[in-house]
Amino acid sequence: MRGFFITGTDTEIGKTCISAGLTHAFAQLGLRVAAIKPIAAGQDFVDGAWVNEDVRRLRAASNMALSDAEVGPLQLRAACAPHIAARLEDCTIDREPLLHAVRSTAARAELCIVEGVGGFRVPLSPHWDTADLAADLQLPVVLVVGLRLGCINHALLTAEAIAARGLRLAAWVANTVDTEMPHVADNLAALTAVLSAAPFNAPCWGHVPRLFDPSPAAVAAHLPQPPLLQALESFP
Repeated sequence: MRGFFITGTDTEIGKTCISAGLTHAFAQLGLRVAAIKPIAAGQDFVDGAWVNEDVRRLRAASNMALSDAEVGPLQLRAACAPHIAARLEDCTIDREPLLHAVRSTAARAELCIVEGVGGFRVPLSPHWDTADLAADLQLPVVLVVGLRLGCINHALLTAEAIAARGLRLAAWVANTVDTEMPHVADNLAALTAVLSAAPFNAPCWGHVPRLFDPSPAAVAAHLPQPPLLQALESFP
């Protein structure tokens, strides 16, 4: 597989918006890009069908003809932790079928953007979590840092957890969560100083402000192309 695993410092910090923006940005570079969210929790009944908003957003961002089922192979009704949502539906999250679904969709693309769920370590079953999912896929990781109080600690703990799984932190993206956060520049400088240095050596791919219309194109406008091109050159 050729692509990136998108994780975040927490839940509700804009992973899907950033994933959609990255999908659009890489598509603008001429690649056939598949956006995939292996596990999506939270559905609404719209026009006679159960849909997940994140899956629909990622599907719209892709420049491939993908179905909801290909973008989101496992969609759960309740908007809560996946293992709890699965229990409410009296089902289990099966590792191998889910990995097969992700790899099958990714095989049709030149690049895949695979978005995790919640933070980096979210339980999926008694002996499998989202960190294991990332390790199974063996994709370099892009960390979405939600800019709010505590983000430096959350980012560094997550970066250490990524490294502990033997995965490469390819880059990080700053996403504005709290528009009233003080000392944003100082926080960004601190994050850059630590994450861009050894042992992480992860560049920042951009700082996305709070957008009135967070469309994939609008987000991609804050993700400069040179770092993305440089990242593509690192693939064999």
